[in-house]
Amino acid sequence: MTIGSAGAAPWAREAEDVVADLASDASAGLTSDEAERRLQTVGANALRTVEPPSWLRRMIAQFDDPLVLLLLAAVVISLVAWILEGASGTPYEAGVIGVIVVVNAVLGLWQEAKAEAAVAALAKMTAPLARVVRDGSTVEIPTNAVVPGDVLLLGEGDTVCADARLLQAETLMVAEAALTGESQPVIKDLSVVDGPTVVGDRTNMVFSGTAISVGRGRAMVTGTGMSTEIGRIAGLLEQADDDPTPLQLEIARVGRFLGAVVVAIALVVIVAILVTSDIDSGAALVDVLLVGVSLAVAAVPEGLPAILAVVLALGVQRMAANNAIVKRLSSVETLGSASVICSDKTGTLTTNQMTIERVCTASGCVEVTGVGYRPEGQVRWHGEPLAPGPLWDEVQLVVGRGSLANDAATNEVEGEWTISGDPTEAAFLVAEAKLGLTSERLRRFRRVHEVPFSSERKLMTTVDLDRDDERRPLVVTKGAPDVLLDRCSHEWCAGRVVAMSDERRRQIAETVDAMADDALRTLAVAYRHLDHADDLGGMPLEDELVYLGAAGIIDPPRPEAAAAVAAAHDAGIRVVMITGDHPRTAARIAEQLGIVEAQASVVTGTQIDAMSDDDLAAAVVTTSVYARVAPEHKLRIVRALQCDGSVVAMTGDGVNDAPALKSADIGVAMGQAGTEVSKEAADMILVDDNFATILAAVAEGRAIFESIRKFLRYLLSSNMGEVAAMFFGVVLASRLGLDDTGEVIAAPLLAVHILWINLLTDTAPALALGVDAPIGEVMDRPPRQLTDRVIDLEMQLGILFTGLVMGAATLVALDATLAGGWIEGDGDIVAARTVAFTTLVFAQLFNCFSSRSARHSAFADLFGNRLLWLAVAASVLLQWLVVHTSALNAAFSTTPLSPRQWLMCVALGSSVLVVDETKKLAVRHWAQRSPGSR
Repeated sequence: MTIGSAGAAPWAREAEDVVADLASDASAGLTSDEAERRLQTVGANALRTVEPPSWLRRMIAQFDDPLVLLLLAAVVISLVAWILEGASGTPYEAGVIGVIVVVNAVLGLWQEAKAEAAVAALAKMTAPLARVVRDGSTVEIPTNAVVPGDVLLLGEGDTVCADARLLQAETLMVAEAALTGESQPVIKDLSVVDGPTVVGDRTNMVFSGTAISVGRGRAMVTGTGMSTEIGRIAGLLEQADDDPTPLQLEIARVGRFLGAVVVAIALVVIVAILVTSDIDSGAALVDVLLVGVSLAVAAVPEGLPAILAVVLALGVQRMAANNAIVKRLSSVETLGSASVICSDKTGTLTTNQMTIERVCTASGCVEVTGVGYRPEGQVRWHGEPLAPGPLWDEVQLVVGRGSLANDAATNEVEGEWTISGDPTEAAFLVAEAKLGLTSERLRRFRRVHEVPFSSERKLMTTVDLDRDDERRPLVVTKGAPDVLLDRCSHEWCAGRVVAMSDERRRQIAETVDAMADDALRTLAVAYRHLDHADDLGGMPLEDELVYLGAAGIIDPPRPEAAAAVAAAHDAGIRVVMITGDHPRTAARIAEQLGIVEAQASVVTGTQIDAMSDDDLAAAVVTTSVYARVAPEHKLRIVRALQCDGSVVAMTGDGVNDAPALKSADIGVAMGQAGTEVSKEAADMILVDDNFATILAAVAEGRAIFESIRKFLRYLLSSNMGEVAAMFFGVVLASRLGLDDTGEVIAAPLLAVHILWINLLTDTAPALALGVDAPIGEVMDRPPRQLTDRVIDLEMQLGILFTGLVMGAATLVALDATLAGGWIEGDGDIVAARTVAFTTLVFAQLFNCFSSRSARHSAFADLFGNRLLWLAVAASVLLQWLVVHTSALNAAFSTTPLSPRQWLMCVALGSSVLVVDETKKLAVRHWAQRSPGSR
């Protein structure tokens, strides 16, 4: 919490005013008694944590789904029917459905076992101990005991434990990338910051969770716990709800739709039987109700939740093998629906490794190839390798001397290159290694003096003794070009020192401005020789310098990012860059990656603050680059895109990304560079931090959606076939000869047959369809719109059509076997039901192949899915056992069939495939004649 007046923010006031407002002392700090009193008043310097839901509540939540509730209703109905029948035997149907519901809940609970721990991860970011001034002495205290008014002592490598106003800064640079997205350490100073600012521009403040890269300082603590910037983000995380994914919404719609269908079927059948039959006893009425119940249960695809969970889990495993870890099953399909990818710049689209890209000297400008800290690359001039000559010598001097005025270091561990110190300084060391100069510098030069960088001077100077000429110490100065130029009287040009004219100063300034316009951070390098080593005493080292040139430095795009962005655009996915970096830098990187065209507009956080929700909703439609944004800006952008109907995937790696990651439809965190906060808040983690991996995950998500449509088409059309066979069999009982069997209500199939068919054909074949490879290239299609239904009108008509064909084939088989009816047969009711039962099984197995696509032929890549063929073969074998095993004959009321009867079952069952192929052929023919059709 914060102590003080409600006046201006601490960064907008002089440091002494902030100290006075906090009733503290800049030198002696707080007394121990006062610090203890404040600790009791404002509380510990810790973030508020949210108690995770209990296991019981999380288990109950697994049943809060319309489809699961429908299955539970089916269990109750089945148990009631079993009781009405006399409660004899075992209620297998209710037991099987109940087991499926429990297994589905356990799968969901297991996948979501990791509790939401974003706020807890935020708390881990603070250092365990802090150095403060108490009672006039330096002491180390636990970070949670720091209070507003404490004087915080900062040194290189420290993690800042609270928000604080700087009182003193000596060459102080702070890495704030995790909080702001700024790709390079921020130079801190004591100057008052006027006007509205975002966190990245508050250069006289340090913030909790950031790290000191270079220098040291003292600061007055102004905010602790939830009153810090990290605390504010924690509050945003608490406010961000976990909205249901598009898949969850669609399955809920399917559940409600099936619930209505089930009730309608039961009522229609019961009414139809009551109208067409002579019901004159209570027992007959109970039989009527049982028929209605069996039909209702037949319409419910009880295996759907479990198959859906298994298919999603298999998708999760495939994504994990491709470096994408998905934390929540339902998030897998959401990726396939993504229409917008909002990406952070630093570390996601770029390497987060400052690199010298351009060097400009008196003889011209060259490009330095290679990305990041790996010392691989070359110097190129007009696209060709630079040949030895004056320009080559000048470039070597700029890079080599810049590496002398340097406190960074590079390290290689197991093939990976890392740095310590300022990333901008490290860029010189990497460029030096590319030019092969490192060994010469280490052999020749020994530092004897330095003048550290300061934000006031904007320069760093070192003095080195050259072992080849120890009589003339070498002074090297590196810093801001405009400042350094004023201290240069000469320039190195073509191997000699020439006087610096005003015209030449203007030309150099224009060259530096051109690099800045290309979003390059510029550093100039100059030198001079001292006549004697003892000249260090008192004389100004940074005057009368010889200008060598300037280097342009940038955090470069990842090599694979441009191709990934292009692939996203080809797939109909828009890529939006959201970063805390400078607008000019963001625009250039976005242009290089192909996110936007040249001269595209960039919207800043300050501009977003000035926009209403309606204005922002209009802006997000055309804006693809946002810069200098704060966490709340990212949230507003994501929500504005969602309100526009987009399915938003948000990538990020920093603390500042966490709220937007949690609010997005699919949050994607970086596994290597990402903070624990971002990983906990995200739905998916990229192990390799590769933007291109997102595209592979999107393709997997789309393939999974296609698989879901396949097994939904199969399950629902197969269950519709069962309903059609039962419904029309009861309604047409007299025409089919069922009335002559002597049963009060003659049904074409028994309840045990329906249960067996559901167990046989709704499990393994449906699961095999769930892992079937998509037919056609999924990334050539646009993303699915939120208004697009999983079961659209075309699919609904196809399900109804296939179900009617299936039902008709079943009843034809029954009629052809049973004595009487339209087709004269000679079998009894047991034989007729066995033939109808087997025909319906084969019809559903043939339907497996038809359901692989709504448009493509079933014979396309017919043998590509071996698992489907194994599932079909196993189903045929099990059906043969039910028909030809005496024990199962008694359990299922079946009788052995002759080869001719088996042939008839196969032939009638295949009618589903024949009719569906004919329909698809007509649809494809019509689509060719009508190019505008889908």
